[in-house]
Amino acid sequence: MNNSAPHSFAIAVNPADIDFMGHVNNASYLKWVQDAVIDHWRSLAPSEAVAAHLWVALKHEITYLRPTFLDDDVVATVLLERFQGARAFYETVIRRGEDVLAEVKSSWCCIDAETLRPTRLARDIVAKFFPAG
Repeated sequence: MNNSAPHSFAIAVNPADIDFMGHVNNASYLKWVQDAVIDHWRSLAPSEAVAAHLWVALKHEITYLRPTFLDDDVVATVLLERFQGARAFYETVIRRGEDVLAEVKSSWCCIDAETLRPTRLARDIVAKFFPAG
């Protein structure tokens, strides 16, 4: 499946994100990607699925293209590429207007909230992320 709808997530650049060089520290991008991916999950999954499942990051690969500054209007666009077993694969593009600031490939593991063990999502939940068409 490779036809999920893009999900936009507005990012607030805070003074704590700025490093000694006057732009956003690399570590802030990780937090932004996590916030955007979790927001995507919560926006589409039924509330009972959100309560029953947690997501942990397995891998992030970030390509930094331009610096980000304190007063920038920044948006992350999240695209779920696919689910495979208990894993989800995402591409997130962080932009300021038309400028691409960073591109992130990430993989995540779905965890059962009670057992804390990896778990697959039910087909009806997966279907909510990949509308027909």
